[in-house]
Amino acid sequence: MKEVYLDNNATTKVDEKVLEKMLPYLKENYANPSSMYNTARISAKAIEKAREQVADFLGADDKETIIFTSCATEGANTAIKGVVEQFSTPENNHIITSQVEHPCVLSTYEYLEKKGMRATYIGVNENGELNIDNLLSKVTPQTILVSIMHANNETGAIYPVYDIAREVKKINSNTKVFVDGVQAAGKININLKDSDIDFYSISGHKFHAPKGVGALYVKKGNLFQPFMLGGHQEHSLRAGTQNTPYIVGLGEAARLAKESLNYELTEVKRLRDKLENGILKALNNAKLNSKSKERVPNTTNIGFEYIEGELILLYLNDLGIYASSGSACTSGSLDPSHVLRAQKVPFTSLHGSIRFSLSRFTTDDEIDFAIENVPKVIKKLAEISPFQDELKGLGLLN
Repeated sequence: MKEVYLDNNATTKVDEKVLEKMLPYLKENYANPSSMYNTARISAKAIEKAREQVADFLGADDKETIIFTSCATEGANTAIKGVVEQFSTPENNHIITSQVEHPCVLSTYEYLEKKGMRATYIGVNENGELNIDNLLSKVTPQTILVSIMHANNETGAIYPVYDIAREVKKINSNTKVFVDGVQAAGKININLKDSDIDFYSISGHKFHAPKGVGALYVKKGNLFQPFMLGGHQEHSLRAGTQNTPYIVGLGEAARLAKESLNYELTEVKRLRDKLENGILKALNNAKLNSKSKERVPNTTNIGFEYIEGELILLYLNDLGIYASSGSACTSGSLDPSHVLRAQKVPFTSLHGSIRFSLSRFTTDDEIDFAIENVPKVIKKLAEISPFQDELKGLGLLN
């Protein structure tokens, strides 16, 4: 059976070049990088090279600003909880985020609210764009943290995080800014060196490194309470034996992603647009949810009116087409997407919205296969939908 993988925002395949770089540190150079003998020093040097590669990938000042983590969820928890522990007081206990953040941020904010923090959640318009003026109006002398994602994992919308950070600092220079950069890394240019962003997290498996490794950028001069306590690793900011082969893989994936960025912005975007236009042209009940003026080049989210999303995914799976109905971290929930609800997507397509996300390994043939078969699935499901009259009105049924 032909397989067409269009769920790259959930995870990506490990690049063969990344795997090749990792293998020596799983076989010959397996020593603990914190030890003092020669083979350990080889591992330690490899980690520092990877730190330089990730810093370059993020446009960071230098390698000292990069902390290796297990994933971006750890990075988000480290930054958010670390800032709150370091700076919150009974008076200064206000934090801000958006309604469309990843669950790792929203769940952390909900946890902190139970601990006495005051949280403000900023909404988006029908295009999925943030109300920046509203966000800035909520920043007060008591605000210690603003957390905004760089790109939305469900719609691909890009948020102006550099502008937000700059304007937040003008209002309150003590407010820290954390950016979840997971869906931006490898898809758009990132330049943190001259920005006012204090913390920025990424996850390797979103750009062809393995699962289980990520990084947290920490702007020089920032104090925070470490999330992982124990040894002195990562400049005493993240304890635990360093995962040398995966860190090496992350560094190589970062190098390759930077090298491939122009391809992402041109060819991957072309394929995304081809898929999007092909589906929208073929189906009168297909409505585009990814309507932001600025979005990453690999992502589209399409709502299919009066069709159940879980059934769409099951039927596509039988054809070997793999997509998703939203964040992989909420796949066990039957609730409609919190992102699309915040965007006020109509109920007629809210439960039938599918995210298609591409990578640099996606081919024209795969997109052609999806364009041919997605409409067939929707038309077949229209025949068993309880909304027969509505679908007849849209021309999907005779």
